[in-house]
Amino acid sequence: MPPIIFLLATAVFAQGTSEFVLSGLLPQIATSTGVSLGTAGLLTSLFAAGMVVGAPMLAMLGSKLPRKLALLSFLGLFSGAHVIAALTASFPLLLATRAVAAFANAGFLAVALASLPSLVPAGAVGRATSVLLSGVTLACIVGVPAGTVLGQYAGWQAAFWAIAAVTAAAAAALTTSSFDNPPATSPVYREWRVLARPSVAATVLKGVLVNAGTFAAFTYLGTMSTSTGWVPVVLAVFGVGSFVGVTIAGKAGPKVLKAGIAVLTIVWVAAFFAAQSLPGLLTAALLTGATAFGVGSALIAAIVTTASTDAPRVAGAIATTAFNLGAVIGPAVAGAVVVDSAHARAAFWVSAAFSAVAMFLRVKK
Repeated sequence: MPPIIFLLATAVFAQGTSEFVLSGLLPQIATSTGVSLGTAGLLTSLFAAGMVVGAPMLAMLGSKLPRKLALLSFLGLFSGAHVIAALTASFPLLLATRAVAAFANAGFLAVALASLPSLVPAGAVGRATSVLLSGVTLACIVGVPAGTVLGQYAGWQAAFWAIAAVTAAAAAALTTSSFDNPPATSPVYREWRVLARPSVAATVLKGVLVNAGTFAAFTYLGTMSTSTGWVPVVLAVFGVGSFVGVTIAGKAGPKVLKAGIAVLTIVWVAAFFAAQSLPGLLTAALLTGATAFGVGSALIAAIVTTASTDAPRVAGAIATTAFNLGAVIGPAVAGAVVVDSAHARAAFWVSAAFSAVAMFLRVKK
């Protein structure tokens, strides 16, 4: 695997840390900025929504630039947003920096994913995708706990400074790399017509559904662990499982999708029953993390591979939007089902329902 793939994954690690670390820093941020905890939670939901909106918009904007320049611009914008956030005590300005960071994150991920077919051989796109997405899983295992501890002891601003520094370092290293740029044979907006192809549309829909199931359960995993006092451990175990899952999926390639979604559906159902005890919850966290992210990363690779022939400049944006649309829809649906903390395990049924629908979708050529 070319070193550039691991460099891109480092940037994704910083971005994933930024997206999830606020869950452990919201009380501090609320106190520091003088808002309620519920209002501070808007920082998280706005970021996810910004990723959904930002991916298609910035993919089109980024397509007008050489890929290397686009990636560096997005990293600079992302790092700068965190510097401003670390320097302000104004909640409206902090909220604005989260929107800018989400847009920059979406643009970077869209261009990075679209670049993979030109950076690795055709048969290695799946593995390259898993390496890239391992940055997100490592963020859950290392970045989020480290950022939370740093924020608790040195102030939440310290976590933002650290994210800005890692991003800047990745950008500096990226300046020595080179990227191929797809020829502009037609206006970029025409590439979105690729979604009319049944094979692409079905794969994208599967990606949305599987990731909706993943985030439906992940959102309430901490709530399931509250009574045990093992919340950080359970979330870390889920992160370890997700890292294992994307690693295995990267090596196995498209074969993961043959039975993967059916297995994932069974795993979600089994997790509901297993999570009644702490050992069962830990096992469920490990297996659901591995299966969900393994299948999810394989679907993202399939979207990029399927769409890149006719839409080389927006294939990454399509994959990024599918991933983040699932991250918005899943928790919203689960929130309507989980009536209180005592029924948090019901989120697993929501996840199972999403993956079951995805299982019965047929990809037409």
